[in-house]
Amino acid sequence: MQPPDWHTHFATFARYGAWATERLYGAIDRLSEEEYRRDVGLFFGSVHGTLNHLLVAEHHVWYPRFADGISNRIALNTELERERAALRAKLMEAGCRWVSLIASWPAERFAGTLDYATTKGVPQSLPFAITLAHVFNHGTHHRGQITAALTHMGHESPELDLVFMLQAESRAGAKPA
Repeated sequence: MQPPDWHTHFATFARYGAWATERLYGAIDRLSEEEYRRDVGLFFGSVHGTLNHLLVAEHHVWYPRFADGISNRIALNTELERERAALRAKLMEAGCRWVSLIASWPAERFAGTLDYATTKGVPQSLPFAITLAHVFNHGTHHRGQITAALTHMGHESPELDLVFMLQAESRAGAKPA
């Protein structure tokens, strides 16, 4: 049995995160300002609060840990960007950085550990590949919450299943990273 190709595996999840966020924004952009900011019972309250949390968690907490070994101490509900368009731009830009970061690691890195400190400063050492999987799973979880909120508010939600991205790439003749 061959060992997994972690570069391809995680690059696919990084592409998927950016693809799903872009598709989700197609529906989010149709929300009124009131709907966008309304507390709809999500863990971070509103669609806006949840998107800000994604920016904080994936790109200001986890990305620096994986890219630079830096553990930022920041509250997970911090509002980094108040403006809708600026938040969208930052999420899309940040999502694309993961693919090149993943490509830069030697294959053996995936078998190692990630040593970091939590946002409260507690030292941790976790399996590298599984912790990286958490980052992408986390984004899927919160995008799913947003799709439920959209449906609850009477709006259509886009299909965000990974297989839809793979099918679109196949139709376009795209080659996975």
